[in-house]
Amino acid sequence: MRPFDLYSQDTTKILPNGTDGLVFYPRAADTVFINKKHDLAPNEFEGEYSTFRIGLGYIGDFTAYSQSSTFKQQMDSANLELNPNFKTRDFRILGSGRFLKIKRYVAWKFAYMYDGDKKIWMLRESGITIGVPELKSHVFIGRTKEGYSMIKVMNGHSPWANERQMALDPIPILADGIKWFGYLPKQRLFWNLGYYNDFISEGQSFSTFAWQGVARIGWVPINNPNKSEVLHIATNLRYGKPLNGKFTIKSRPESNPTPHLINTGEFLTDQSTSVGGEIFYNNKRFTIGTEAMVHNFLADDGEDHHFFGGNVLVSFFFTGSNRPYNTVGNIFGFTKVRKPLFKGGIGEIEGILSLSTFNLNDGSIKGGQFWRGTAMVNWYLTKIIRWELIYGYGVLDRYHLQGNVQFFETRIQFTIM
Repeated sequence: MRPFDLYSQDTTKILPNGTDGLVFYPRAADTVFINKKHDLAPNEFEGEYSTFRIGLGYIGDFTAYSQSSTFKQQMDSANLELNPNFKTRDFRILGSGRFLKIKRYVAWKFAYMYDGDKKIWMLRESGITIGVPELKSHVFIGRTKEGYSMIKVMNGHSPWANERQMALDPIPILADGIKWFGYLPKQRLFWNLGYYNDFISEGQSFSTFAWQGVARIGWVPINNPNKSEVLHIATNLRYGKPLNGKFTIKSRPESNPTPHLINTGEFLTDQSTSVGGEIFYNNKRFTIGTEAMVHNFLADDGEDHHFFGGNVLVSFFFTGSNRPYNTVGNIFGFTKVRKPLFKGGIGEIEGILSLSTFNLNDGSIKGGQFWRGTAMVNWYLTKIIRWELIYGYGVLDRYHLQGNVQFFETRIQFTIM
């Protein structure tokens, strides 16, 4: 098998062409993008026509609340009730591999997940990736994440916080279509362009658009893997046609067991645009980042609406580890666990501070605005086990009232990728 021009997670250099058996680069977190047969992970196997890697994931959340009297009034108005509870967020089965008999790099992946919220099994990210080394890029065909936002593209088990920020909720978690993504190491420019529709996914809960086009374009002015320093800057653009000329935005307060506290209700709209920006800076064990965006919903015979949101977060590893930056997809990967708990170490310990908001008040729509501040600790016992301790303080502005709520949460996460 001939290695092609792909990028490893820990370097921006192009992997050289060569003969089979001569390439021994350290394996990246996502082996789908490393085109070699040697150094297979324990959960990866080599067949006659393809490698095969099996993975599993589980996330479980416990949440308790302390609510002000005003917040309880708001919950009565929304016909909601918040009680302590444990909830399985999701359980997923994963498969991936690289075809061995094809000269051009071609990889496949499959995922099937139990959604603890909707209590259904559903097909997740599944499809084919084709290498286009002539253009320093790849093409993916199938079901995947659209490509809007760093946090939205990252694997759901790998981000800093326990949940993605509220302002991303109008963007579907998945879409069926095609995307082209690549990175020019000399210019340090990257792109992700995608087109999706609901031809296959019609009726799925995530299929809220008849079609959509997405672009994520950015620059990495600093990328020094040896010093673990990265500066990542990108813009996100999206244009789509809401399904059946209607749309509803509702958002949880970055807590999966918690109901949707802000909600526009259904409104008329013929087209939608989203514009956002993201900046992340990582220096060894310190990371600071922000994403901000506006979602515009336009109606030919009705009222236009604009909804704003964003966040800022700070991360620090007390034990000295970090998240490697991956130039395939231009995202941060899984945390490196150098000394696992069960091998004489303590794992890795990370502290997080974040602040976010999402405003669903505009014109005749009074869906409410929510602010949340979060302080949390991630303990990576091993590369498979992550335990989170989370405190959140939220303020809900809705029903002409401002109430506050405190979140006391913990999450256990098992990840075999």
